[in-house]
Amino acid sequence: MAMYNLNDLICFVHAVETGGFAAAGRRLGQPKSTVSKRVAELEAALGVRLIHRTSRHFALTELGRDVYDHARAAVIEAEAAETVVRRRQAEPSGTVRITTSVPTAQFHLADRLHELARAFPKLSLELHVTDRFVDLAQEGYDIALRSHFAPLPDSGLMQRRIATEPIILVAAPDYLDARGEPVEPAALNEHDGLIVSSAVRSWRLNSQSGAKIEVEPKPRLTADESVVLMKSAIAGLGIVCLPESIVAEALKQGTLKRILPDWTAGGVTTTLLTPHRRGQLPSVRAVIDFLSQAEQIR
Repeated sequence: MAMYNLNDLICFVHAVETGGFAAAGRRLGQPKSTVSKRVAELEAALGVRLIHRTSRHFALTELGRDVYDHARAAVIEAEAAETVVRRRQAEPSGTVRITTSVPTAQFHLADRLHELARAFPKLSLELHVTDRFVDLAQEGYDIALRSHFAPLPDSGLMQRRIATEPIILVAAPDYLDARGEPVEPAALNEHDGLIVSSAVRSWRLNSQSGAKIEVEPKPRLTADESVVLMKSAIAGLGIVCLPESIVAEALKQGTLKRILPDWTAGGVTTTLLTPHRRGQLPSVRAVIDFLSQAEQIR
């Protein structure tokens, strides 16, 4: 079976349709000599003469007319195949596997994944929620969303920071009515605190002016789960430090009130990570861009 280059067929078809090598070259953006050479190589591969050509005459042979009909069909199919690829790249499809922690799923993804699914109807999303460390490459995940207080170590993964937010102090209005609202950070030492870790009971606070102070409220409840701490604060059990996004709805509804608004307990960063190769897939790229834009307008 003769082997020939598809580009030779393309040059042959355009030469026939335009009536010459020079016109075909102009259509293809190639020199006349290149088009002529490719057609000659096609004839050599097939072992037949396709075109009678002289300095003044350009005409298909009888066999050339038959070859043109099939060549034109092949070019049309090749263009259709390219269109399918371009359409697939323009409209992301396939499965994207995402892993994230419980708070990130609850407060960053829960209200957005359905929007993402609607935006890209050919995407299939798989979300795995866990607070354990997940090895993306070993476990076959495309994207990880991680919230962290310190910079992430260099892992060889692509990293894209999508949100940074303050950790603020909040309490229920009923608690503040009963115990009084602290007007300076030192007063927190006399208040009940809802603490993340029993190993670290102090809060290190930073002011907008750059001042720093460490306080130690009385531990009323210790829990390493944000929703538990937030609901305990809403119930009036004490003061808690939580990321702003977690308590945003409670602040809006008035079930929690921010205290010491000029002070924060540091900040938390949400970073999107993905293996380098998977990050180039159109489907994964679409999810990355969507989540990044969603955080920017949050």
